[in-house]
Amino acid sequence: MKHLRFYFDPISPYAALAFERLPEALAGCSYSVEYQPILFAALLHALGQKGPAEIEPKRQWSFRQVAWHAHQLKIPLQVPAQHPFNPLPLLRLACACAPAGGTPNRLAVERIFHHVWRGEGADANDAQRLAALTLELAPQCDPASEAVKDSLRTATEEALKAGVFGVPTIEVDGRLFWGLDALDMVAAYLRGDPWFEQSDWADAARPRPGVKRARA
Repeated sequence: MKHLRFYFDPISPYAALAFERLPEALAGCSYSVEYQPILFAALLHALGQKGPAEIEPKRQWSFRQVAWHAHQLKIPLQVPAQHPFNPLPLLRLACACAPAGGTPNRLAVERIFHHVWRGEGADANDAQRLAALTLELAPQCDPASEAVKDSLRTATEEALKAGVFGVPTIEVDGRLFWGLDALDMVAAYLRGDPWFEQSDWADAARPRPGVKRARA
């Protein structure tokens, strides 16, 4: 049995769709999953990048593509009233739902994703909605506690050190698979596709020095 780590931030519609599709995509494979909340904005800051929703033409395309994927996968999805929004309250709630030293279970993560992406277009950070979700999930500790904040910060820093640059990312055996469209690759790896054990995986990522853009 392989162990997967699913890195996510509820701000990402791609992470929401990958979460929903994961069981179907990996049907027949032997695996376990831990769901690791991380702060996507911290990855972007560390890597000097903007989020897709911060670049207007890219934002338009991303949400059209997300709507298409949801249509194709028959997954109901509604964009929240504000996007991007501050996901920290939801990320900390996810961390607070985890046992000591662990990660939140699939049910808690599902409720958080549904709060954002199946909330009939409501504000993900609406105080009353957040209070109701917190009451429903009954976290094991205070989401606003320093211990929870440190847990999320540490998880994000460790993800960066591991090479995670976006969400969703799935890690298995030290290999990173990024994006909704990488689920088929994960399934192939779990089923023992020899491509991953040959030189193809390593060779594809081999550095190829070329022109470098000057920094402004």
